Amino acid sequence: MVTDIIIIVFLMAAAIFLILAEIFLLPGITIAGIGGVLFAIGGVAYAYSAGGIMMGNITLGSSIAVFGGLFFWLLRRDSFSRVALKTDVDSTLSSPKDENLQIGDEGITLSRLAPIGKARFKDITVEAKSVNDFIDENTPVVILQIEGYNVIVESKIGLGQNKHNINS
Repeated sequence: MVTDIIIIVFLMAAAIFLILAEIFLLPGITIAGIGGVLFAIGGVAYAYSAGGIMMGNITLGSSIAVFGGLFFWLLRRDSFSRVALKTDVDSTLSSPKDENLQIGDEGITLSRLAPIGKARFKDITVEAKSVNDFIDENTPVVILQIEGYNVIVESKIGLGQNKHNINS
């Protein structure tokens, strides 16, 4: 009888641990959730078969109570705030117009524009978009147009030199 109680307690403790881990730590349906459900079914079934209806009911009721108590305790506790995703965004995105960039400003690419990459104008790094070609890194560019947060640029190097630059 003592061995049966130890087996039931182990099965139900494993079930509760795995199901709570599935809910709070592991996204989606994983082996932990499936295993937790199987341990719970196995523990309750074993309690009913080994100890009768009374032991089965006690096992079922106490495991639901322990699971519910731990579930609500974990929900109220702030221990998950360290691993939970935060929805507060306190940064803002400034427009190139807010940075006083103008059409005709000259700068240099910081990454390859294929066709979008990074460029620097007046010590301001922006996302730049090439008009029609790929533009290599460290290539002088000029602003042709500013559309919202996009800066449309064109290489200052002539077309023949730009092709030579890409192939080398």
